[in-house]
Amino acid sequence: MKKLAILLFLGAFIAACGSGGSESSTTASDNSTPAETPKTESGNPSYDPQRGEGKFTKVEIGEALDIAMAAEGEKVYGVKCSSCHKLTSEKLVGPGWTGVTERHSAEWIMNFSTNTDAMLDKDPKAQAQLEICLVRMPNQNLSDDDARHLYEFMRKNDGVK
Repeated sequence: MKKLAILLFLGAFIAACGSGGSESSTTASDNSTPAETPKTESGNPSYDPQRGEGKFTKVEIGEALDIAMAAEGEKVYGVKCSSCHKLTSEKLVGPGWTGVTERHSAEWIMNFSTNTDAMLDKDPKAQAQLEICLVRMPNQNLSDDDARHLYEFMRKNDGVK
C-alpha cells in the first residue's frame, strides 16, 4: 500500500510540472489540428496516456520557439492561469510550470487545458495531480488556438529559444 502511494505521488509530481531552439515561423500546418478520437472495436474512444483524453491526437511542434505564439500564450497565462500557477516549480493553487513540456506531450497538455473535466475524470496523471493539489482545475473554456499558444508559452518558460 505504501509503495502504491509513493508511486502515485511520484507520478503526480512528475505530471505537475513542465526546453531549446531559435525563432521560426509557424505555418498553418504547424498548428495543432484537432482530429477525431480513435475508436475501439466497441465504438468507444480509445484512451492514450501519452495524449490524454480529448481531440488533440497530433500536434506539430517546431524545434524552435514560435515567438508570436508564445507572446499570445503569455497573454492567456496572465488572464486565465497566473492566479493558480507560477512559472517556477513552486506550487500555488496548482502546480508550478517549470519543466511541464518535458514531462508531458503537447497533445496531453492541450487536451488537459481544453478538456479539463474529462481529463480529471479519466486520466491517471491528472488524477494523481489532483490528489496533491486538492483543488480541481476549473474549465477555462480555452479555444484550440489559446491552448496551442499557451503550450508555446510553456515551451518558452522551459527555455526553448
